[in-house]
Amino acid sequence: MYEEAKQHIDAAKRIIVIQAENPDGDSLGSALALEEILGDLGKSVNMYCPVDIPKYLRYFPGWDRVTMEFDAKADLAIIVDTSADVLLTKVLTTPGVRSFLESHPTLVIDHHATKSTLTFEHTALFEEAISTSEVIYHLAVDAGWTVNTQAAEHLLGAQLADSLGLSIATVTPESYRIAAELTELGAHVSAIEDRRREFMKKSPEILKYKGELIQRIEYLLEGKLAIVHIPWEDIQAYSDQYNPSVLVLDEMRLVENVDVAVAIKTYPDGKLTGKLRTNLPVADVVAGYFGGGGHLYAAGFRVYESYDTVMNELTTAVSKALENNDETA
Repeated sequence: MYEEAKQHIDAAKRIIVIQAENPDGDSLGSALALEEILGDLGKSVNMYCPVDIPKYLRYFPGWDRVTMEFDAKADLAIIVDTSADVLLTKVLTTPGVRSFLESHPTLVIDHHATKSTLTFEHTALFEEAISTSEVIYHLAVDAGWTVNTQAAEHLLGAQLADSLGLSIATVTPESYRIAAELTELGAHVSAIEDRRREFMKKSPEILKYKGELIQRIEYLLEGKLAIVHIPWEDIQAYSDQYNPSVLVLDEMRLVENVDVAVAIKTYPDGKLTGKLRTNLPVADVVAGYFGGGGHLYAAGFRVYESYDTVMNELTTAVSKALENNDETA
């Protein structure tokens, strides 16, 4: 299953690794690991993201090598951790990028064994796993590529980030085997956690704002759905210090009776985004209702509709997803 991916990489000299506009620990760690692994193969690797890497992710060494400048001289593009057009809107609307992707080999590496919604030709390396970094590790092992200590640390950091420290329901024995092998290669959970905790520290202003967000949470569907609204004014005021949705989403998910937690951001151009965290495997189904996607327990979407309209549609989507989950459980 890795052969076509290896052929594309073997044939390339200059590679651009692309993250979506909602970078997370898995996408960033995967991009940085590919830079190390492919660099050791003699490839020239550039990492691209259409937005600045959020401050809370900057515990990954090398995050500052990710650029917002698209390298149009590359001869292969690798997209990590997404296979949905809606999560690549900023990428695809950047002048020249869509035409580049339509005219160059493009490899998509993702850990969701779902159908791609990308509207350009590409090679898909999809594997059911807890993180894209696990797929990259399997590819590297199958190809016989060296995974140096720094690459191992990036892969392990990505794996931990997307699985809440190997604690989610979809973690498998293989996940622990991979973590053990990455540790043998020199990665250390303690070092990753020490850096992460340092970057997770909050200013008194952010802690006060977190309290305000908690007071805004609405509970619908008899408490099964928790929603918090983050308007543009908040995004402007606080995003540079800390992503507002990250401040409260996991705690919303841990409220008694809550199955689905959603942070909704609204922008002045009419755009609305939703970030979901769930306790049941329904996040991707709910996000898919709006054309989005993601994991079973974490997903996102983007639409151009009014807040009230989305609230009504979201309530319906969550209700149906929970009913279907109960029927199949």
